[in-house]
Amino acid sequence: MGNELPKQYLPLCNRPMIYHAIRTLSNNRSIAGVFIVLAPDDTHWSQYDWSEFSQKLTVLHCGGATRADSVLNGLTTAQQQGLINPQDWVLVHDAARPCLTSDQLDKLISELAGDAVGGLLAVPVADTLKRSNADNHVKQTESRENLWQAQTPQMFRYELLTWALQNATNINVTDDASAIEALGLHPKLVPSDAYNFKVTYPQDLALAELIIQKRNHP
Repeated sequence: MGNELPKQYLPLCNRPMIYHAIRTLSNNRSIAGVFIVLAPDDTHWSQYDWSEFSQKLTVLHCGGATRADSVLNGLTTAQQQGLINPQDWVLVHDAARPCLTSDQLDKLISELAGDAVGGLLAVPVADTLKRSNADNHVKQTESRENLWQAQTPQMFRYELLTWALQNATNINVTDDASAIEALGLHPKLVPSDAYNFKVTYPQDLALAELIIQKRNHP
């Protein structure tokens, strides 16, 4: 986003962006603990006061080179510290999705609690999709039938997710669900909404600010 400050720490409603996702997760009664996976050399986290979440929050300085590496490192470290069991459900969330709501979280947990595989929040693709050629001219229009846009949290049991990530070295793992899919399994899509978007561009941050302000002051 053209900013030297790591994206998760960009100011959003007078807090670092990551604060808003942590608050939603920590306030959910179904969630026993929240693990924050940081880069080993992260110097920003300690500059903020996180004491309001101290009962649930555990910080793990074991981030990796990729998202998948960070998730696997976090899971492994949490297990080594005795913080998680093989059959525990794990929800992996992007720090750059600050507009997650408690209702979305409750829906994900309730719909997947009895599922054999797990799943993720997602929204059906609404826009027309164009595939381009190398010089950005339209090559063809793609059908959006049965296409969904993946979001987070993505929810799987610890043992399954760890196994999937450990065996995903030869595939392009863009999210946790893709590692599960590589095992031949089929995660469930739990309908969400467009407000749970990932902050990617500067205008996204402005939109997230408006959404959170409206929620805090209806």
